[in-house]
Amino acid sequence: MSNIMAVLLNGIAQLEYDRDKLLPDHQSVYLNKMDAKMAEGIYLDEQTIRQPDLNQRTRFAAANLAHAISTSDESTAAAMCSYLAIRLPELKQVRIEDGQGEFTIELVFDKAYQKQVAVEFTRLH
Repeated sequence: MSNIMAVLLNGIAQLEYDRDKLLPDHQSVYLNKMDAKMAEGIYLDEQTIRQPDLNQRTRFAAANLAHAISTSDESTAAAMCSYLAIRLPELKQVRIEDGQGEFTIELVFDKAYQKQVAVEFTRLH
Protein backbone atom coordinates (compact mmCIF):
# COMPACT_ATOMS: atom_id res chain seq x y z
CA MET A 1 0.00 0.00 0.00
CA SER A 2 1.35 3.39 -1.00
CA ASN A 3 1.77 6.02 1.66
CA ILE A 4 1.91 8.82 -0.92
CA MET A 5 -0.47 11.76 -0.91
CA ALA A 6 -0.53 13.61 -4.22
CA VAL A 7 -1.67 17.06 -5.25
CA LEU A 8 -2.98 17.30 -8.80
CA LEU A 9 -3.82 20.44 -10.76
CA ASN A 10 -6.11 19.83 -13.71
CA GLY A 11 -5.19 16.13 -13.55
CA ILE A 12 -1.42 16.71 -13.57
CA ALA A 13 0.62 15.81 -10.48
CA GLN A 14 2.21 18.87 -8.87
CA LEU A 15 3.38 17.55 -5.50
CA GLU A 16 3.77 14.20 -3.82
CA TYR A 17 4.09 13.78 -0.06
CA ASP A 18 5.64 10.53 1.16
CA ARG A 19 4.34 9.79 4.64
CA ASP A 20 7.04 7.13 5.07
CA LYS A 21 9.68 9.86 5.29
CA LEU A 22 10.06 11.45 8.71
CA LEU A 23 9.07 15.12 8.87
CA PRO A 24 12.03 17.21 10.10
CA ASP A 25 11.54 18.75 13.55
CA HIS A 26 11.55 22.34 12.29
CA GLN A 27 8.76 21.54 9.83
CA SER A 28 6.72 19.83 12.53
CA VAL A 29 7.12 22.94 14.71
CA TYR A 30 5.99 25.08 11.75
CA LEU A 31 2.82 22.97 11.30
CA ASN A 32 2.03 23.33 15.01
CA LYS A 33 2.46 27.12 14.70
CA MET A 34 0.08 27.06 11.72
CA ASP A 35 -2.50 25.27 13.86
CA ALA A 36 -2.07 27.76 16.69
CA LYS A 37 -2.50 30.69 14.31
CA MET A 38 -5.58 29.09 12.72
CA ALA A 39 -7.04 28.51 16.21
CA GLU A 40 -7.21 32.30 16.52
CA GLY A 41 -9.51 32.43 13.50
CA ILE A 42 -9.50 32.03 9.73
CA TYR A 43 -11.27 33.62 6.80
CA LEU A 44 -13.14 30.96 4.83
CA ASP A 45 -16.07 31.14 2.41
CA GLU A 46 -16.26 34.92 2.81
CA GLN A 47 -16.64 34.76 6.57
CA THR A 48 -14.42 34.83 9.61
CA ILE A 49 -14.50 31.63 11.65
CA ARG A 50 -13.31 32.27 15.21
CA GLN A 51 -12.61 28.67 16.30
CA PRO A 52 -12.29 26.54 13.17
CA ASP A 53 -12.60 22.78 13.46
CA LEU A 54 -10.34 20.34 11.61
CA ASN A 55 -12.62 20.27 8.56
CA GLN A 56 -12.56 24.06 8.26
CA ARG A 57 -8.81 24.18 8.80
CA THR A 58 -8.19 21.60 6.08
CA ARG A 59 -10.47 23.46 3.66
CA PHE A 60 -8.52 26.63 4.46
CA ALA A 61 -5.18 24.84 3.89
CA ALA A 62 -6.43 23.29 0.63
CA ALA A 63 -7.55 26.72 -0.66
CA ASN A 64 -4.16 28.18 0.23
CA LEU A 65 -2.47 25.21 -1.45
CA ALA A 66 -4.40 25.86 -4.68
CA HIS A 67 -3.47 29.54 -4.59
CA ALA A 68 0.19 28.76 -3.86
CA ILE A 69 0.42 26.34 -6.78
CA SER A 70 -1.24 28.79 -9.15
CA THR A 71 1.20 31.55 -8.15
CA SER A 72 4.28 29.28 -8.07
CA ASP A 73 4.78 29.89 -4.33
CA GLU A 74 6.68 26.67 -3.71
CA SER A 75 7.35 27.10 0.01
CA THR A 76 3.70 27.79 0.85
CA ALA A 77 2.57 24.95 -1.42
CA ALA A 78 4.96 22.56 0.35
CA ALA A 79 3.78 23.72 3.80
CA MET A 80 0.08 23.35 2.91
CA CYS A 81 0.71 19.96 1.31
CA SER A 82 2.53 18.78 4.45
CA TYR A 83 -0.23 20.13 6.68
CA LEU A 84 -2.92 18.21 4.78
CA ALA A 85 -0.88 15.00 4.61
CA ILE A 86 -0.05 15.04 8.33
CA ARG A 87 -3.41 16.23 9.68
CA LEU A 88 -5.42 13.92 7.39
CA PRO A 89 -3.51 10.62 7.38
CA GLU A 90 -6.18 8.90 5.26
CA LEU A 91 -6.06 11.57 2.52
CA LYS A 92 -4.78 10.12 -0.74
CA GLN A 93 -5.22 12.94 -3.26
CA VAL A 94 -5.97 16.63 -3.43
CA ARG A 95 -7.54 17.27 -6.83
CA ILE A 96 -7.59 20.92 -7.87
CA GLU A 97 -9.31 22.10 -11.00
CA ASP A 98 -8.53 25.63 -12.14
CA GLY A 99 -11.43 27.21 -13.97
CA GLN A 100 -9.60 30.42 -14.88
CA GLY A 101 -8.97 31.68 -11.37
CA GLU A 102 -11.88 29.84 -9.73
CA PHE A 103 -10.72 26.67 -8.03
CA THR A 104 -12.63 23.49 -7.37
CA ILE A 105 -10.94 21.35 -4.74
CA GLU A 106 -11.69 17.72 -4.01
CA LEU A 107 -10.12 15.79 -1.15
CA VAL A 108 -9.96 12.12 -2.13
CA PHE A 109 -9.80 9.53 0.65
CA ASP A 110 -10.89 6.37 -1.17
CA LYS A 111 -8.69 6.19 -4.28
CA ALA A 112 -4.93 5.76 -4.04
CA TYR A 113 -2.78 7.93 -6.25
CA GLN A 114 -1.21 6.14 -9.21
CA LYS A 115 2.07 7.67 -10.31
CA GLN A 116 1.89 9.22 -13.71
CA VAL A 117 4.13 7.84 -16.40
CA ALA A 118 5.58 9.92 -19.18
CA VAL A 119 4.97 8.45 -22.61
CA GLU A 120 7.38 9.20 -25.42
CA PHE A 121 6.05 9.35 -28.92
CA THR A 122 8.26 8.76 -31.91
CA ARG A 123 7.57 10.39 -35.18
CA LEU A 124 7.00 8.06 -38.09
CA HIS A 125 8.35 9.26 -41.41
